[in-house]
Amino acid sequence: MAHIRHTDDCKPLVSPHGEIVYELAGRAAGGATQHSVAHIELPPGKASLKHFHPVAEESYTILSGTARLVLDGETYILKPGQCVAIQPPNVHQIFNDGPETLHFIAVCAPAWTPDNSTYLD
Repeated sequence: MAHIRHTDDCKPLVSPHGEIVYELAGRAAGGATQHSVAHIELPPGKASLKHFHPVAEESYTILSGTARLVLDGETYILKPGQCVAIQPPNVHQIFNDGPETLHFIAVCAPAWTPDNSTYLD
């Protein structure tokens, strides 16, 4: 049986710093054990926490809005259709400096679990 999930089917994880995470596939959501897929919304003026993953590689694919990504001290501007691959243990943080909500897909391999993120600051 196929694992098909829409964001409407997910209970969002809303972080204190503003990220809204819909896990579509992964260990908690089901459907995948070796990787995870999440749709993330970042309202204007919000940012993820500065962090790294000791083991997992991660990629972000921008769906709408414009992101500012700081990756190991370098700043990149990401627009819809662009994808960035983040290798462990690269330190990264994504910001939404724009006027509209940023929507992106985050994929982690192996599948993301809370113990696979180390937060800085």
